[in-house]
Amino acid sequence: MGEERGAGSGEAGGRGASPAGVGATGANGPAAVGAALAGRTIVVTGATGQVGEPVALALAAAGSNVVAGARFTDATARARLEQGGVTCVAVDLGAGEVGDLPAEADVVLNFAVAKSNRWATDLDANVGGLAALMEHHQRASAFVHCSTTAVYKPLGHHVFDEDGPLGDNHAVWPFLQTYSISKIAAEATARWAARRFALPTTIARLSVPYGDRGGWPAFHLELMRAGKPVPVHVDAPSVYHPIHERDIVAMVPGLVEAAAVPATVVNWGGDEPVSIEEWCGYLAELTGLDVVFAPTTDTIDSVQIDLTRMHRLLGHTSVPWRTGMRSMVVARHPELLARGGTTTTPS
Repeated sequence: MGEERGAGSGEAGGRGASPAGVGATGANGPAAVGAALAGRTIVVTGATGQVGEPVALALAAAGSNVVAGARFTDATARARLEQGGVTCVAVDLGAGEVGDLPAEADVVLNFAVAKSNRWATDLDANVGGLAALMEHHQRASAFVHCSTTAVYKPLGHHVFDEDGPLGDNHAVWPFLQTYSISKIAAEATARWAARRFALPTTIARLSVPYGDRGGWPAFHLELMRAGKPVPVHVDAPSVYHPIHERDIVAMVPGLVEAAAVPATVVNWGGDEPVSIEEWCGYLAELTGLDVVFAPTTDTIDSVQIDLTRMHRLLGHTSVPWRTGMRSMVVARHPELLARGGTTTTPS
């Protein structure tokens, strides 16, 4: 297993360098995405989610033929996608029903995730569904599977590179008992399918996504608004790599370009390591809300990551975390900034 991991996490296949101008440190956003992926048919699963929706809409706006796959139980989310030029196709990953997606798609971006907290349901969707998707799209030029840094073993303030130890990171949360294990199993499936179908694949371990549509910092803001304490681990500070949705969109072409056989594995997060204590303190400064921390062992530990490989393959992120957090507050609760200050939008 160790040898397979070493081979699978490299940059084989001569596809390690992101194309000029598409990394987050270059011209980013829809225009840059379009320059790399315009005119191509791209399937985006999980397109109604926090991460998948802005990616799908940005790609469509830049001229890609985007097909979104989801269950579409939220009619409003489907309408937003269709208004943005995205073709919506109902799929059921848990049942392996993906046949209506275009098998001839050039690129597949899998942002789908099931978090029902039911083992059979989540394994069927996150693992079996991924296998069905990769089999159906085995002729694609690239397959990007969005994983998570929650696959790493809890180790305090250890900084994880892509060959770091895996473990049940989220077991401490009773409402996400299946999450880490099913995501680890999904990575194993992606590795196998990449080799089985000679399908160039990238496995991107995403840290803490956030932006105008929400995210963990937005959840903390809601706790502050409600006057409730924010849980933090007793082994302070609780450090992660929050990444703004604009940088997520900007880095998609690099993830596509990095796809290889064996699969490329890359940590994916914001350049700046930031603690919950820091970002909540800044949100308090912006809004005038009080923040009370509740140290506990019943929450997840820090997950700090080594971004050396990301910088080589994708470039650097461009949205400073304070700028991104302010933009998030403006988008979700502009009334909280009424005490002063100017509105800043990530650029």
